[in-house]
Amino acid sequence: MPPARCGFGNTVDSTVTAIDAKTGAVKGCLVLDERQRSETVRPLQPRELAVNEQTNTVYITGLGKESVIWVVDGATLKLKTTITGTGAMATGLAIDPQAKRLYTTNADGELLTIDSESNTIASRKKLQDDGKAHFYLNLSLDTAGHRAFITDSKQPEVLVVDTRDGKVLEKIAAPESLTVLFNPARNEAYVTHRKAGEVSVIDGKSYKVVKTF
Repeated sequence: MPPARCGFGNTVDSTVTAIDAKTGAVKGCLVLDERQRSETVRPLQPRELAVNEQTNTVYITGLGKESVIWVVDGATLKLKTTITGTGAMATGLAIDPQAKRLYTTNADGELLTIDSESNTIASRKKLQDDGKAHFYLNLSLDTAGHRAFITDSKQPEVLVVDTRDGKVLEKIAAPESLTVLFNPARNEAYVTHRKAGEVSVIDGKSYKVVKTF
């Protein structure tokens, strides 16, 4: 999006809104799923937004039984294309502009890698086949180290995955988790745990939880 402009996904009405960060004025609104909600129809719901500032492209996860990623022109707020086939309840979203890769996670226990130039799915990897329920809600990238830190709302662990091949590098013991943010300056990941009401600080080298708030 243009400088000093924020994008907000509106889950209830399946829209995305652009707002001037300085004045608070609404600069535009785009309806992403025009279907009317009914007993049999459930419009896809916007959840996560990621921006490629180099191309001024906004990516938005559309949550549903058969999820999508909407690709929106940040300057005009026009829908460019829709990436389909991202699995059930594909929530997580992160972008590596330099590698031209977009990543999403879903309730099928998968990590999907998307080519952001062609807007096609390059690979999909089931991260664990251990017979347990997994819902990988969110992820945050260490682009220099080719790592993704991935939260799991169903199991008490945080995964560290190699983004080049989808290999699980580490399973970090932590309460069921919601969101994660990697801090490259400190080589740390910050993870929120909704049920436990806590925030964990994970050392990016030892993969140990070094502090809990």
